[in-house]
Amino acid sequence: MPEVNLLDFIQGADVERKTLGEVAEIQRGKRITKNQLVKNGKYPVVSGGTGYMGYFDDYNRDGNTITIAQYGTAGYVKWQTEKFWANDVCYSVFPNEDVNKKYLYYCLMNEQEVLYSLKTNAIPAHLPQIDLSNLTIPIPSLEIQQKVVEILDKMTDYVTELTAELTAELTLRQKQYAYYRDQLLTFPSQSDSDESLSVRWTTLGEIGEVRMCKRILKNQTSAVGDVPFFKIGTFGKSPDAFISRELFEEYKAKYNYPKAGDLLISAAGTIGRVVKFDGNDAYFQDSNIVWIENDETQVMNEYLRYYYQIANWGTSTGGTITRLYNDGLKKMKIAVPSLTTQKRIVEILDKFDKLTSDLTDGLPREIELRRKQYEYWREQLLNFIQ
Repeated sequence: MPEVNLLDFIQGADVERKTLGEVAEIQRGKRITKNQLVKNGKYPVVSGGTGYMGYFDDYNRDGNTITIAQYGTAGYVKWQTEKFWANDVCYSVFPNEDVNKKYLYYCLMNEQEVLYSLKTNAIPAHLPQIDLSNLTIPIPSLEIQQKVVEILDKMTDYVTELTAELTAELTLRQKQYAYYRDQLLTFPSQSDSDESLSVRWTTLGEIGEVRMCKRILKNQTSAVGDVPFFKIGTFGKSPDAFISRELFEEYKAKYNYPKAGDLLISAAGTIGRVVKFDGNDAYFQDSNIVWIENDETQVMNEYLRYYYQIANWGTSTGGTITRLYNDGLKKMKIAVPSLTTQKRIVEILDKFDKLTSDLTDGLPREIELRRKQYEYWREQLLNFIQ
């Protein structure tokens, strides 16, 4: 956080409030179309989004330039470190000699939400230059501006380094988990089977039947309703379609329906995505979401859940769509050790899975906390000036 002596230094300093138009020149870029982009171009093209539109072989802005999106994510502020091409829906902000360029960037970042709010309700929404020009900025002496930049640069570097360290830690733990999972689930091939290991090579079709729910027609669904209906696009996410309670009870009684603990498998889209059915009332799109109705006295569902993570799904291409057909699913080879071995593998992998999940949840929260702390102190520092 900012040092106390810096705040003492700032306190009582003369500060003018001026509009952005008074202290900086705002320029729009020059339009280039998607057809003009160069696949291996040297310079990024900054347009109306948060990322790059593509690349080009020329540039019209030097590095260390402030950009603000006019359209798209209108109001988005970014510090461009390298030379780039500013498209016509990208504002570039060039402060005059009384304003430190990086200081102005931090001030604009501090007003990010205000800038977003200035976009019009027109279609497409955009940020008018006149409204951007009228945004007020606190302008202390250049000496104070430089002090502010120094402390905020240090804070930015700290957050960046911490994020990189935490991300590297998470990646390492995920690789360790994958390594031990693969080791535990690697067995001798069929030709090298050792009966003492009690491993039986078989197929999914031999350990259970492929099941799916009864087909639901589009006119049987609604945007609101009693029972969630999961399509391939919402599988494992939040539902955007529902069926009536009456239809659900009828189809559940007459046709195949998973039991709690069954592993639902996506046969299209993200093929092989697995969701453990929690038993809550829900219905699933036929043929795109399937499950194996297996006997758990032979193969545990939890063992299958981990084995599916290393599965070589037998996908086929029908026309332009790649999908997992039932025949391919039935033929998928699987190593089935004894139930005792299955339980031991599951116990070990459950511990690794929990550790990785805790890190997956905890590290992003830690990163977000540090980012919010940085934003808090940036706001306090710049508001102190005001």
